[in-house]
Amino acid sequence: MSAGMGEDGGGNKGGVLDEVADGVFAYVQPDGSWCVNNAGLLVSQGRAVLVDTVATEARARRLRAAVLAQGRPVPSAVVNTHSHGDHTFGNFLFPEAVVYAHHETRREMAAAGLHLTEVWPEVEWGAVQVVLPQATYRSELTLHVGGLTAELIHLEVAHSTNDTAVWVPERRVLFTGDVVMSGVTPFLPMGSVAGSLRAVARMRALDPAVVVAGHGVVGGAEVLDTTEAYLRWLQDLAREGVGAGLTPLEVAQEADLGPFAALLDPERIVPNLHRAFAEERGRAHGAALDMSAVILEMGAVFQEMTVYRGARPACHA
Repeated sequence: MSAGMGEDGGGNKGGVLDEVADGVFAYVQPDGSWCVNNAGLLVSQGRAVLVDTVATEARARRLRAAVLAQGRPVPSAVVNTHSHGDHTFGNFLFPEAVVYAHHETRREMAAAGLHLTEVWPEVEWGAVQVVLPQATYRSELTLHVGGLTAELIHLEVAHSTNDTAVWVPERRVLFTGDVVMSGVTPFLPMGSVAGSLRAVARMRALDPAVVVAGHGVVGGAEVLDTTEAYLRWLQDLAREGVGAGLTPLEVAQEADLGPFAALLDPERIVPNLHRAFAEERGRAHGAALDMSAVILEMGAVFQEMTVYRGARPACHA
């Protein structure tokens, strides 16, 4: 069943809330591109927990309406899978909920603030606010939602430094956050290629039947397969590029995307190669980020994505 599809005055489509297993829902926002993310919902015995929110005020209001439709309870908890604004800015429209996240998620959210709104100032962000997690964990944490459990698993450094997977063992449903994207190019300049591969292996070991990625359509284990293949391809490109004395942008411009050509936002190959080059040269990624330095670095890499794409990356949030 589904609910919550619609359009705002600007013509932007809302998401669709689908029940992917008994009491477990995926809120999928097409098409999954920049800042157009997914969320999740667990409902059991009169209790509800929301996994992630969304980027803009208008989208967050549509998410809240979809979550509360058909008499469903107001979520008592929100889990943020990582710090990025497209997954956290909507927290403020769920004031009844305690926000849970990894401790680094809280720190990075506080440091970054509303910077994402400055990257795409043309987006109608609305009156979004940064609502920091009130409860944090370091390794694993289990939330009990009626007859369901939501196991929060820190995946270490992957898409970011603070990724949380949410595993619902009773239904074999896995919410991956942005460590995995479905039909969308991965994005990990603030994380790790090798770390993402370790995270995918860890999630695969759970043997999920349903995989709800951070962006894109709901799938199964094949979503993990595509992510893993892309990451190994990145490592091969970086190894060859470093050996040939090329830059990440030069390697990206010469690369044949092959089986990954259909993934949305192919320009992400440029920042991904920056991370892969750094790892190939032996530079480990630290457990904490200096967000002011990250913002400056991403500004330069954003320009290279524009060169690769031939146009500025577009955000339709």
